[in-house]
Amino acid sequence: MRVTLLGTGDTTGTPTVGCDCDTCTAARERGVERTRFSVHVENERTDESLLIDFSPDFRYQFLRDEVPLPDAAVITHIHFDHLDGLGNVFRVLDDLAVYAADETDPETGASVAETVRDDYHYLDRVTVVPTTPLETERICGLDVTLVPVEHPPLVCYGLAVEDPETGAKLSITGDTSYAVPEESRAVLAGPDLLLADAIVPASLCDHHPLGGRHEDATGVARTFGTKHMTREGALALAAELDAERTRLVHLAHFYPAAEAFEEPLAIDGEQYVL
Repeated sequence: MRVTLLGTGDTTGTPTVGCDCDTCTAARERGVERTRFSVHVENERTDESLLIDFSPDFRYQFLRDEVPLPDAAVITHIHFDHLDGLGNVFRVLDDLAVYAADETDPETGASVAETVRDDYHYLDRVTVVPTTPLETERICGLDVTLVPVEHPPLVCYGLAVEDPETGAKLSITGDTSYAVPEESRAVLAGPDLLLADAIVPASLCDHHPLGGRHEDATGVARTFGTKHMTREGALALAAELDAERTRLVHLAHFYPAAEAFEEPLAIDGEQYVL
């Protein structure tokens, strides 16, 4: 299983357009970037590829990293930075199965699958496959399980991707606070590689109108506001899940420049073979 981190940034990416903060400046000087979130998983046994989320930077990411076009995809939730790249498949792919959760979101009155289908009804080469969370689907020769996480006000999902022959396992938290349900943690546990949402360090919670939540025993916030984990929260979750290797993703340009490119914060283009 070859995993490529196509996009490791949050909704604005790093460098952020029009921003000359120290972190965005440092990113330009280093020649690194964090585009909007997307992960490419290649099953080298079957010569198939699975894409996790359609970044608005889809075209650029695939040209830059020269990975194969996907044979199937999974959408974790309907925020634009995870979905709005789907329109890029027009005239690029002959057909594409897009898997998305079938649970109705009380906020929208529709499931993720229904929203994707309705928003992209004009893409006749896309087939949306409603998928039940916590039930495993065989996709591109890999066992994929969506798991509910906490990203209010919308429903959102993480996922585990496991090779049924080798046992190699990738877990992705999705956009979430630290309050990942126990049944979801059980599915995500024990990965060879964990990609964990870590939008900012906990020290920045004072700048959020809602502050931080889910403090540890020393008072360090593991959730920034209500929607995303802090760096400290993501690392705490990684330890609880017994991840062999962890890369922090969905990173904002608000990380202080001195910390923004330290381990284990990911940048675009990283590849891992599991």
